[in-house]
Amino acid sequence: MARQSGSGLAEKKKAAGAVSGTALTREQLVEFYRLMYLSRRTDDREIVLKRQQKIFFQISCAGHEALLVAAGMAMRPGYDWFFPYYRDRAICLALGNTVEEQLLQSVGAASDPASGGRQMPSHWSIPNLHIVSPSSSTATQCLHAVGCAEAGRYLAKHPEAAAKHEGDYREFKDVVFHGDEVTYVSIGEGATSQGEFWEALNTASNGKLPLLFVIEDNGYAISTPVEANTPGGNISRLIANFPNFHFAEIDGTDPIACYNAMVEAVAYCRAGNGPALVHGHVIRPYSHSLSDDERLYRTAAELDADALRDPISRMQIWLLREGILDADSINRLERQVDEEVQRAADKAITAAPPTPDTILRHIYSEHLKPMDERFNRQPESTEDQSERTMADLINTCLKDEMRRDDRIVVFGEDVADATRDEALREGKLKGKGGVFKLTSGLQLEFGSDRVWNSPLAEANIVGRGIGMAVRGLKPVVEIQFFDYIWPAMHQMRNELSVLRWRSNDGFSCPLVIRVPIGGYLTGGSIYHSQSGESIFTHTPGVRIVMPSNALDALGLLRTAIRCDDPVLFLEHKRLYRETFGRAIYPGPDYTIPFGKASIVRPGKDLTVITYGAVVPRALQAAQKIQREKGIDVELIDLRSLAPYDWEAIAESVRKTNRVIVAHEDMLSWGYGAEIAARISDELFHDLDAPVRRVAAMDTFVAYQPLLEDVILPQPQDIYQAISDLMAF
Repeated sequence: MARQSGSGLAEKKKAAGAVSGTALTREQLVEFYRLMYLSRRTDDREIVLKRQQKIFFQISCAGHEALLVAAGMAMRPGYDWFFPYYRDRAICLALGNTVEEQLLQSVGAASDPASGGRQMPSHWSIPNLHIVSPSSSTATQCLHAVGCAEAGRYLAKHPEAAAKHEGDYREFKDVVFHGDEVTYVSIGEGATSQGEFWEALNTASNGKLPLLFVIEDNGYAISTPVEANTPGGNISRLIANFPNFHFAEIDGTDPIACYNAMVEAVAYCRAGNGPALVHGHVIRPYSHSLSDDERLYRTAAELDADALRDPISRMQIWLLREGILDADSINRLERQVDEEVQRAADKAITAAPPTPDTILRHIYSEHLKPMDERFNRQPESTEDQSERTMADLINTCLKDEMRRDDRIVVFGEDVADATRDEALREGKLKGKGGVFKLTSGLQLEFGSDRVWNSPLAEANIVGRGIGMAVRGLKPVVEIQFFDYIWPAMHQMRNELSVLRWRSNDGFSCPLVIRVPIGGYLTGGSIYHSQSGESIFTHTPGVRIVMPSNALDALGLLRTAIRCDDPVLFLEHKRLYRETFGRAIYPGPDYTIPFGKASIVRPGKDLTVITYGAVVPRALQAAQKIQREKGIDVELIDLRSLAPYDWEAIAESVRKTNRVIVAHEDMLSWGYGAEIAARISDELFHDLDAPVRRVAAMDTFVAYQPLLEDVILPQPQDIYQAISDLMAF
């Protein structure tokens, strides 16, 4: 029987033949029960398959079915957007996901449409239904949903931004939107302890976003009961004062109450009134997963009490009492469902698994790589021949690209000229434009809906950016200092980097994260001078670049913005306004491909491989040792750290036979260790001396400049290393 999706309580009440006391017809009520029972029997079949060792993990939706089928029937698949979590089997079925598709994920089949065998069961991902791939991390998807809702609103105001454009990421990113779309996001009650949940509430409330939060409260976060997670044991009481919200706290095992609450909440969001939150008290009749035994921490009496509230039994009794179905009809419906699930299981267990040759597919975009030759553009002659700093050219690049591409939005802490912009528009304020002034003038030129200040919350910045990029926007976000990037690390490692791979190219999020990094500041101290790029280069799925001069900064940033991968763009603060590396503006289309190093200084005696602020320091050392000892150093600026230019490294080492890897980050477990290890592994027979590393001490950067100078690598350290290696 075809499900009829809902769009508002009034619309439902007009439906012919609506049953008294509900907004649903008899046919819809039967379908409601069928979907609930279908979800439960799919859970049960997975449990059997797990015990037969035909699948490898199982986690159920049992007890949540009424709340979730209600949500699915109140919303529009392929129109609205959905950010579910691992208990959301029932809403996915209600939206049109099939049992066979779900069981293909359970067995890890190559034909699993959600992930191609990459994610464990219950990690739903169906692009045509707008069900966005979740991770196993709790609450991270709340911020993605915020960004998705913001993107929908932006596109409704700027429909021209949806146009395709050949030659950049837009060529491969279809954009669909509706002015009254609603975004759904769900989490368990235990996950409301996570900071991303509260950050999402803040932004949804401030922005009056059309976002429906669903809290599936079964009383337990694995074995931890609700009162240990939530002060007072009730999340609704804690969030009740958020402005602009519609709130509903309901019995999530009562199908009619669930449907009425969901329709009302969706209508509130769709009308543009703001976000809604439905807190449903459900049950968990099965253990957290088959890896858990709830009898170790829940009493038999408690489990018996839950059984009395089972939504399947409750709706079956209601249908019988209201005369909508009789016992024979229910039995016939359930047999049909059992047969459907059995057929799906039979097909799934015979499906072919993925083959090893597919493992590396979709870690990065296979549509448009930032290493492509199309990004190898030469500078153009321009009227303005004045040399500009790195800061100037980064600002110029952002303006060029925002004029070219209406999908670009810029946000972060303090990046706007002025949030209260009336005085700015009147010319009474100059405006801030970032703590380093790199975004100065962007808000004034492009408006507050394209450039704005975020809350002081780094996960909020990156998480929302992911949601926007899923929809096809190009967020260019800023983390104010690398030292404060760590609250966003969860979003970057578990979400940003892996979304394309885990969804088997169903979804992607090619945003740009700009981050000022590094020391040599004189007084920057621990929290304004850190490096730590190796932590991020260890993460597949993200491109990482770190320019050392103005021209490279502009060319690499433009490539980052136009390419189809997420990019971490590291900008060394000390280099922003240095005399070293200034450049003439090369025109609005100058780009540099990633993974192509620059030979800063050709040489024949020894190779120095470096990047960032160590480049000018290594150049000083090379020039000095040439003058004083006649040693001819070849200096390589990697520019791009992931990918890096192995061919340039290998060619140089084969020529000079001696190599130093120098970087600003700490020596131990630093980026240089990987380069040194690979040289030793693959170029051992070309070496006339051991590979040498020059880097910072294994400590943090101190405030006192005398200490900072000793901690960080200086030109003299590189000079001495060159001298020692040549004497080997």
